[in-house]
Amino acid sequence: MATFKGNPITLQGTAVQVGQTAPDFQVLANDLSPVTRDTYQGVRIISVVPSIDTGVCDAQTRKFNEEAATIEGVTVMTVSNDLPFAQRRWCASSGLDQVVTLSDHRDLSFGTQYGVAIEELRLLARSVFVLDSNNEITYVEYLEESTDEVNFEAALAAAREAK
Repeated sequence: MATFKGNPITLQGTAVQVGQTAPDFQVLANDLSPVTRDTYQGVRIISVVPSIDTGVCDAQTRKFNEEAATIEGVTVMTVSNDLPFAQRRWCASSGLDQVVTLSDHRDLSFGTQYGVAIEELRLLARSVFVLDSNNEITYVEYLEESTDEVNFEAALAAAREAK
């Protein structure tokens, strides 16, 4: 059972698994342009956070971007339901210029395709996915408690191994 701050939540959509082809999705970039699974090529870490403006989400976004910068050919995409304007503001104030923040607020396309849309809150449950250059899912982590931290080392190792 999934929880958010200890309270049970209902996740909408279908959970994905290692080995399957990553479902396509459409989210919005900070300039409101559409972004899909295939907008970025190569290995992708998709870091999903409930809100970029919280301490755990901020730390997750920073850590993945700092660590992944050392892995050639890897793009980190941070997806949340924050508005693109709030994401752009966070990027400007964070001092991180390589962060790709994407908003699923409009359609919940990512959230339902990956089984992380929280019905009760219209947020996304904290999770991590690694896609290889052929769009195969090579790593999946769904957290039971959305306020816990993800396993950075395992996700980064999966990204290093993916081709």
